[in-house]
Amino acid sequence: MLVVATPAFVVRLRCSLCRGRRSRVGRDGPPFCPRCGRSLEPRRHHRLQALALLVAAGTVLGAAVPDLLRGTASLTVRPPLLPLAALERFAPPPDPERQPLTLLRGDLFDRLAEGDRHWEPSVEYLPDGSSSYRYRRRPGEPQLSIAELRERMENPRTYEAERQAVVRLLRTLQAAGVALELSQPHKPGAAAEWDPARRTLRIESSVPEKGTLDFARVLNHEAIHVAQSCRGGGLRAGPIPLGLSRQLSAVRARELSSPIYAGAGPLEKVLEAEAYANQDNLAIGDALVRRHCRLSD
Repeated sequence: MLVVATPAFVVRLRCSLCRGRRSRVGRDGPPFCPRCGRSLEPRRHHRLQALALLVAAGTVLGAAVPDLLRGTASLTVRPPLLPLAALERFAPPPDPERQPLTLLRGDLFDRLAEGDRHWEPSVEYLPDGSSSYRYRRRPGEPQLSIAELRERMENPRTYEAERQAVVRLLRTLQAAGVALELSQPHKPGAAAEWDPARRTLRIESSVPEKGTLDFARVLNHEAIHVAQSCRGGGLRAGPIPLGLSRQLSAVRARELSSPIYAGAGPLEKVLEAEAYANQDNLAIGDALVRRHCRLSD
């Protein structure tokens, strides 16, 4: 899930590929071209145009001063001299409490283990001597036979590979400078979201209770979005497609067609399709962040 901010103040930007085609981008919105996905740049003006813009800006600022005193105006100052990648080099690291590895010092794995137990089958012996097996199936999983259920009960799944993938990905995200919160995403109904404007990944606090596999897939999905931003120029850049496969299984296609994405534009749907189509490959998020993002030593 990607965060799309609502604009409160707009500036004129241009796309280096589309040239004269101008785009309007909001105060907190990621600066990317809605046509081709490239990062946008401020429009260049001639001297007379610059003078006119300066006068107009003074007028707007003068009119906004009373509103500013009342706390109702919203102005944006964008750094024009350095690209996003260069600015991130001097950006402070996330607050220690919001660094990804902080989760490992808490009770994350205890909560994941408790969630895993809900997926283990159980047997109930009835008074007539028969038995009834109960278990939960994830969407798209085939129904298990009695023999398979007994095998799972005798040899419970450990999810060790998924745990290692979680640890590896948390380390890589922290090295990239990503902040992580177990908190309510801003987008209603979302299990998680990547907010490039704030370099923050939010995962809904109840996701760990769904177990290690579900948590690893959610984290991997959002890591793909992080790599899409880095591919666009840096963590704070507008994400662009990575060129990954967008072939969706029936289960993932249903997730992408949920009401959460009812208002998504063409570019956002492409970005989400890449993440959904590849989230089950728990090694790909780590590899993509390492390839496209600048990591600290």
